[in-house]
Amino acid sequence: MSIEAYTQKAATLIEALPYLQAFRGQTFLIKMGGSAMENPELVKQVMRDIVFLEVVGVNPVVVHGGGKAISAAMKEAGLEAKFVGGFRVTTPEAISIVEKTLSDTLNPGLVEMLREFGGKAVGVPGTDVFIGERIKGTNDDGDKVDIGRVGQVVGSQKEKMQEALNANIVPVISPLASELGTGKPLNVNADLAAAALAKDLRASKLIYLSDVPGLMRDPSRPDTLIPSINPDEASALMADGTISGGMIPKINSALDALNNGVGKVHFIDGRQAHSLLLEIFTTSGIGTEVTQ
Repeated sequence: MSIEAYTQKAATLIEALPYLQAFRGQTFLIKMGGSAMENPELVKQVMRDIVFLEVVGVNPVVVHGGGKAISAAMKEAGLEAKFVGGFRVTTPEAISIVEKTLSDTLNPGLVEMLREFGGKAVGVPGTDVFIGERIKGTNDDGDKVDIGRVGQVVGSQKEKMQEALNANIVPVISPLASELGTGKPLNVNADLAAAALAKDLRASKLIYLSDVPGLMRDPSRPDTLIPSINPDEASALMADGTISGGMIPKINSALDALNNGVGKVHFIDGRQAHSLLLEIFTTSGIGTEVTQ
């Protein structure tokens, strides 16, 4: 390797130095979903980056999704995946498959990867963290309908998570909630659960890792990526239709998080190698940050 190449490596480290100093001891809530959960090689890259965060003194907390794996498990069991207003209809039979897929396959797999890269991690069932209430779905006619054991997060129990963080262990949390009053499991939207937990933790950053580069003025053109946006600008883009569909609840949860103690919200592409580190430790970043 040439002297110039070594010099460039050193320059990269120096660029990261102020961020390393600023973020040491702070909590980052990382929500993994989309293609970042489906390609094993991409997952490994993200897990390695999370171990890097742990090593340099950041406190990562991971909330993961699992929609496609759950749909596949339901199909194998002879159950059809149905959705109403973006929420999975979760019958008593389906909730057991959701729990099994998350608790026996996805969550342990992420924990094991973190450990393989030398990190310290523990799987925490979402039912030990999130408290939820049942919700109804809204069908295409605008009517409220029963969608089974689906809920929204109304609170959190942070004891097990805080124990892990105090011991410099990364908690990896599944998107399930314990129903208020009954203790029965509820299927919850992982994006919204992550935002709720970020608020309770007063996280410095809430980071959404998915399969899109960030917020774009034209979704078909990656070169229209919006590097940084504030709440007023985000609201205007939702009003004019630039931000639409499934991004609307994510943006609303991001704005709610910012109004309740979260420092910044980031939307980044989990398909891009080391996107997590590039967004956090470089001046230009790689995705979209939402900031006050």
